[in-house]
Amino acid sequence: MHARILDALRRGAHAEALSLARLAVAETPQDAQAHALLAHAARASGDAATASSAISRAVLLAPDDAGLHFQRAGFLLGERKLNEAQAALGRTLDLDPNRFDAYIAQAQIAVGRGDYDEAERLQRMAARIAPDHPWTKTIAGIVASFRGDGARAQSLLTQASAQAPDDAQVLYALGFAHLKQGQLGFAEQAFRRVIELGPNANALRGLLADLLLQQQRPAEAREALQPLLDDAQTATPALKRMTAELEWMLGRHDTSIALLREAFREDPRDPRTASALAKIWRHTGAMDEAREALEAALAAAPTTRHLWQLRMAFEPEAGAGALTTVERWLTAMPDDLDALDAKMHALEAVGRRDDSVAVAKRIVEREPGRASAELRVLDALLRDDPPAAVERVQGLIAKAEDPRAKQNLLSWLGYAQDRAGRYADAAATWQAHSAADASARWPLLPATGAQAPWPEAAPMLPGRPPVAYLYGLPGSRVEQVATVISQAGYPLRADRFDADAPRDPLQNPDRIQALADGSLSPEFFVEQWRAALPARGVHDGIVIDWLPYWDNALLKVTRPLQPEAILLFAIRDPRDMLLEWLAFGSRVPYGIASAHVAAAWMAQQLKQTIEIDRDALQPHRLIRTDHAYADPEAFAADIGSGLGLEEIRVIPREAFGPERFPYGHWRHYAKPLADAFAALSDVAQKLGYPAV
Repeated sequence: MHARILDALRRGAHAEALSLARLAVAETPQDAQAHALLAHAARASGDAATASSAISRAVLLAPDDAGLHFQRAGFLLGERKLNEAQAALGRTLDLDPNRFDAYIAQAQIAVGRGDYDEAERLQRMAARIAPDHPWTKTIAGIVASFRGDGARAQSLLTQASAQAPDDAQVLYALGFAHLKQGQLGFAEQAFRRVIELGPNANALRGLLADLLLQQQRPAEAREALQPLLDDAQTATPALKRMTAELEWMLGRHDTSIALLREAFREDPRDPRTASALAKIWRHTGAMDEAREALEAALAAAPTTRHLWQLRMAFEPEAGAGALTTVERWLTAMPDDLDALDAKMHALEAVGRRDDSVAVAKRIVEREPGRASAELRVLDALLRDDPPAAVERVQGLIAKAEDPRAKQNLLSWLGYAQDRAGRYADAAATWQAHSAADASARWPLLPATGAQAPWPEAAPMLPGRPPVAYLYGLPGSRVEQVATVISQAGYPLRADRFDADAPRDPLQNPDRIQALADGSLSPEFFVEQWRAALPARGVHDGIVIDWLPYWDNALLKVTRPLQPEAILLFAIRDPRDMLLEWLAFGSRVPYGIASAHVAAAWMAQQLKQTIEIDRDALQPHRLIRTDHAYADPEAFAADIGSGLGLEEIRVIPREAFGPERFPYGHWRHYAKPLADAFAALSDVAQKLGYPAV
């Protein structure tokens, strides 16, 4: 619908655009963009009152959307009943060409409709009459801001606000000029003053709260929203969601959850609200509540894709419930490719590979090049006809227009060459792919060099909440360990790999280095880690924390301050690890300049694990993933034993996804990767693997 409204506006079909926009708002009353489009359509049709009301509602529905606030600024400049007076203003200028107010008024109207060339022409006319007037500078500043000249806009608007410190429109424009320059504190001051000058500016509170949050001031951000929350007309679902996020940061979790539930009931279509609530459901293990709430939401909005995706996420991947749910999704949205994609994955998860491939082929027929389906078709070819798989990937590379897509397909070309027995070609393809990508990825983090003597290990105290840290190098298949722990219902936290990762010292390699060199105390380090737990949904201190990095400097924390902490290291034959890393990358996006450089780094990292195991420096378990596919029951038992559990749920091997390389596959690459494997030979043998 949005695209149709925009198309009508571009064609000048204002009545059609207005009709479509009204329909969009009626169908999705909580959609901020629909209200914004209604505002534009109404303004184009000459209905200033509807335009003003619609853009104000849009801002309330998306209170932290700076773009909508910026659009509203343009509408405000066209208010003061100037649209109705435009013809009269034109006549005034005909009669008296020196009427400054008339030039400024028409310039405001031009800005309001986005005609900056006309606004600039009128501003120049006004400048001939009163070059130092604050509104002469304001119009010039606004035009400069919209054209991307932030420094000039800021200078002009600062001068104008000094001359007219109580002019709300000047301050509004100045606030956005500061915002565009990244000067959050100055933008905050300008918007606070606008709010003080008039109650009609209350809608700015959402943007003000976002500015405060960006300055790490969540308590003040929460306070700024309260007047909007107190008024039923302005307490929109989006505002409640924004308030809930702040409440969560401030540790008021019950209030946060209550607000999120309320916002979700009122607007289940908002993906941010649904995602925030889903994260809490996962953290608290409230699976039944999640399913019930999502079912109620789907009853109200059965064609909302993200609700179905979340509903699928709360079904065991390899269970019958996932297939039942995806069939319901397809009934509600029979042409939805994402639903077909979900069915393809669900069929694969329960072992129905042929059916999964059939669905993948249907998807590719409708959307050639769709990665998930193309790879499923490719998987089938890799299993049944590897030479044909090589040809297919080469064809996809030839057709791909996006350089990134071509680059990503090299990984699969190498895998196809591997399955076809062309091991030297595969090694060359993977190394070329990795080297080309290395500069855009993370540098390999060196070990800090922390070494004995270590702090004395404190005695374990009864009643302390159990803690475990999970870590695995690239290619270690640590993801499979995480899958077992998570699906068994234990409190795994994988959020360190998310966009909104916790901001604690374990997330920052520089803080780990500071711990190693003594510039950061272990006590402060662990205090900051614990302080971040509530925001991660951990209220009782019991957590299995999946780490992106491990360094033995962390023993300075765990030995004296967390003697109960269990370290779980996922390992396999280091040469198989290196091969899988080269072929498929890793969760932490490290760059690989060459296979030998990667192997040397991996050997350095593994020496730390070997030291912990050899000297029993901390309670730990080496979780060997080499045979996870061959014996999922023994694999799960090993993980459970490492966590001190008598038993743990065994998940089907299909839940791990396809096995790329079986144990010992590295031997096929003994010649093309000889130098790299030589760098790993010593650590491999110390970990109990054969030399050849």
